[in-house]
Amino acid sequence: MTVASADWDPALYRTFEDERTRPARDLLGRVDLTSPVAIVDLGCGPGNSTELLAERFPGATLTGVDSSAAMLTEARRQLPGTEFVEGDAGRWEPSRPVDLIFANAVLQWVPDHARLLPRLFGLLRPGGVLAVQMPDNVDEPSHRLMRETAEAGPWRERIGHVGAARAKRVLPAPAYYDLLAPWAADLDIWRTTYRHPMASAAAIVQWVRATGLRPFVDPLDDGERPAFLSRYEAAIDQAYERRSDGRRLLAFPRLFIVARRAA
Repeated sequence: MTVASADWDPALYRTFEDERTRPARDLLGRVDLTSPVAIVDLGCGPGNSTELLAERFPGATLTGVDSSAAMLTEARRQLPGTEFVEGDAGRWEPSRPVDLIFANAVLQWVPDHARLLPRLFGLLRPGGVLAVQMPDNVDEPSHRLMRETAEAGPWRERIGHVGAARAKRVLPAPAYYDLLAPWAADLDIWRTTYRHPMASAAAIVQWVRATGLRPFVDPLDDGERPAFLSRYEAAIDQAYERRSDGRRLLAFPRLFIVARRAA
């Protein structure tokens, strides 16, 4: 995680742990490595993706990297035998080339992907793999309504700019192909839309409050925050209709990239 504001809340993040971990499992399932020596889990969060990597590659040296002290504390508690270090995904560099850089749901927080992705690819050993998964949902109602709520209330001067500041960082899939293909032996890019059944509009707000809503909510004071969340939840309630069982379906598009560096 690479957002600079109040620290992340691992307990809130884990509220939907199974749903958040599923894309990491899907990403790892497409990583074709037999016996990697050195693996980095970039943006490891509370360690849910790191645990998957440890189970898949028990003989590898595994390092989790995250900018959040709170997330790293939780990750160390979950996996006490694994090395976790504090670092920014946008500037991190290993002490030596690695076999796998696994970046699950982190690079969407980092700007300038035209520079970032080739740089990360260059940190791999020949034959190494860069595996990336990023939410690609800034145009979904969940995120569009964050921006609209920020721009329409008495808090506009404080957070109305956040939507523009978080201009779409995730590029179209063909752009990533063009960035990596000249140096890749294999390159697989795909987009999946998960549809998560949610109990209520409030549950959707709880989901995004742990991640995408943070840059909007964190700058508000104790008087503004409840009013903002109430107005945002009302908009979510209108945007996501009840299904036949009373629940709401949260559409969550994600972009996946698995690229092997040429030997």
